[in-house]
Amino acid sequence: MYPILLIIHSFIRWFIFWGVVTVTFKSWYGWLGNKPFTQFDQRLGEAVTRFAQIQFLIGLGLYFLSPLVDYFLHHFSEAIHIRQARFFGMEHITMMTLAVGFISRGSQAPKRRESDQKKFRVMAISFAIALIIILVNIPWPFSPFASRPFFRWF
Repeated sequence: MYPILLIIHSFIRWFIFWGVVTVTFKSWYGWLGNKPFTQFDQRLGEAVTRFAQIQFLIGLGLYFLSPLVDYFLHHFSEAIHIRQARFFGMEHITMMTLAVGFISRGSQAPKRRESDQKKFRVMAISFAIALIIILVNIPWPFSPFASRPFFRWF
């Protein structure tokens, strides 16, 4: 089950990444361009949020199945000094939890009776913060924290 979840987690991250990028830029454009907030803007934010929450649940399952995290949790005093063990055992899950929180906060703005510009502003700032967190904490092939391939295959 672990390898299958890992592959699914690896592929879904691209939907999340591009969705967050799209919502971020669309929100900034709407906010700074004084555009009207449409139902499409709301639905796009909600869709990206749902994918992010599903990705979070898959990641949580991986966290408890991962042999690297298991080592980190059971040998904490040694593992805290091992970069990859620390990254996946502590940093990745903490920061991605924050990112999903910011994404969720950003998608809640349209549900309030506020001005279109305020809705766009909350979405733009929340999704931008989430995007920065995601960019830093994805284990890219070139990452100094933990290197993983762009796509995992069966």
